[in-house]
Amino acid sequence: MIRIDIRPVWRFRSGTEREFDFELITILAEIDATGKLTIAAQAAGVSYRHAWNVISDWEEFFGAKLVTKERGRGSRLTVLGERLLWAGRRAQARLEPELENLAADFARTLNESVHEAPAGLVTLASHDFAVAALRDLALSGGFGLDLQYKGSFDALAALRRGECDVAGFHVPEGKLGELITRRYAECLPLDEFRLASLVTRTQGLMVRNGNPKGIGGLQDLARPDVRMVNRQRGSGTRALLEFLLSSAGIERDRIHGYETEEMTHGAVAALIAGHQADAGLGVQAASALYRLDFVPLCVERYYLACRTETLQDDRMKRLLQFVRSERFSTIVATLPGYSAEGAGSVLAAFPQTEKATAPRT
Repeated sequence: MIRIDIRPVWRFRSGTEREFDFELITILAEIDATGKLTIAAQAAGVSYRHAWNVISDWEEFFGAKLVTKERGRGSRLTVLGERLLWAGRRAQARLEPELENLAADFARTLNESVHEAPAGLVTLASHDFAVAALRDLALSGGFGLDLQYKGSFDALAALRRGECDVAGFHVPEGKLGELITRRYAECLPLDEFRLASLVTRTQGLMVRNGNPKGIGGLQDLARPDVRMVNRQRGSGTRALLEFLLSSAGIERDRIHGYETEEMTHGAVAALIAGHQADAGLGVQAASALYRLDFVPLCVERYYLACRTETLQDDRMKRLLQFVRSERFSTIVATLPGYSAEGAGSVLAAFPQTEKATAPRT
């Protein structure tokens, strides 16, 4: 089966032209977090000397320092280093899902020209760290999961139209989940579709390290000194925020930055880490990845939806084997705010609308 990897290329021009080495972003990120070049080199998988040479080469190109050393304080980033780190992180977080979608779509087209049917399950899913881990685990096991990221509502609509085999979406637990579930249930007739539980995850407000604005809950988003960054329309996280704001009686037009949209949890976190926003709703794992503070708001269950007959497809059975595997549970345990408890159990209906369950296949 053909697989495609599309990656961005940065070319800097300043008298001469040079292609950017994203290894530098990893090194700068660890220096920013730890103040130690030794740890940064380990994180990048290179020697101390190599890491220092990478920094020095780019300082020579820019004609300015990226990192400074202070006795007793270790290494720290200059303003230029901080801005370069922020730009790199934001580009990676924003572009990776789009490039992965493009690569998956292109690969599927090529594979369909070689095979009578796609080799892997076509999966449209709301962006999630556990879903990405499942794709990588399946790939390592020789199973192709044709994954593209779409908002929860768009993914479910595509499933109903027959444009994919599996759709990933998430629902908060508790009374709030009952309200959101009604919207999802409108997308899929209960007698034609089934849900497989994947993980639970914690959603909340990601805020800058140290929480300098003292943000403690949703009500603080309406403060004039707070800038937020939102997820795109059609995403489950955007719908969750709208329900939370309505429940709290907070008017959206009072929130500075409400119309600023990003496609992934990581892109939201990158903007906050780069001091371009003060807060945004996202999963705890994204907050931890960018070393942000986190204000938990709710726990969600992430589901994989499919048509009832798809459960008998050998490809779906194989996918559920990966979901129920000890290896997947081990990977999920490394994601802050995630749990694989109940992974792979199949529901005969939407949660909170009907409690009947189907046996494992």
